[in-house]
Amino acid sequence: MLDSAAAGLVTGLSLIIAIGAQNAFVLRQGLAREHVLQVVVICAVSDLVLILAGVAGIGTVIRQAGWVVDVVRWLGVAFLTWYGVTSLLRARRASALAAAAPEPMSRRSAALRVTALTWLNPHVYLDTVLLVGSIANTHGHGGRWWFAAGASVASVLWFGGLGFGARVFSPLLARPRAWQVLDVLIGLTMLAIAVMLALG
Repeated sequence: MLDSAAAGLVTGLSLIIAIGAQNAFVLRQGLAREHVLQVVVICAVSDLVLILAGVAGIGTVIRQAGWVVDVVRWLGVAFLTWYGVTSLLRARRASALAAAAPEPMSRRSAALRVTALTWLNPHVYLDTVLLVGSIANTHGHGGRWWFAAGASVASVLWFGGLGFGARVFSPLLARPRAWQVLDVLIGLTMLAIAVMLALG
């Protein structure tokens, strides 16, 4: 069970730690110290809902049409391989997570912005619903929920750390070298998960 939870944690972190609009916005709010808790909660709860939907949904599909799991599994392998290779290629060029200059934003505007950045991003459905759901279901009926728990904890840790630790970590996050190292680690992790998914 703990192995499944640990696998979920690593997979969740690997998928969520990427330079993107959502992370940049969370960082921006952290730097501005505006509505940080609200923004972090929206991101984490959204991930939790999507992860649970993915694990439950894929599990239901598997029970009703077992052949679908093979299709989903190989789509997952293809995506993870592409994701891993893309991360390794991205590591060759320097880039950094930059937040827009902090300007006052109302609580409602912050909530609407982060909700849109989360739910209108097509990659979030591929990552959390399809990919996490399909990988979780390779851990068996009980293990898949431990996997989901690990992935959910990864989301809370990342968004909480990014939002509340923005002022501390912003110098590191602004360094292209740090993101190059992260991209290499993410790329290797994704390729390793792709191999395990293919063999599983």
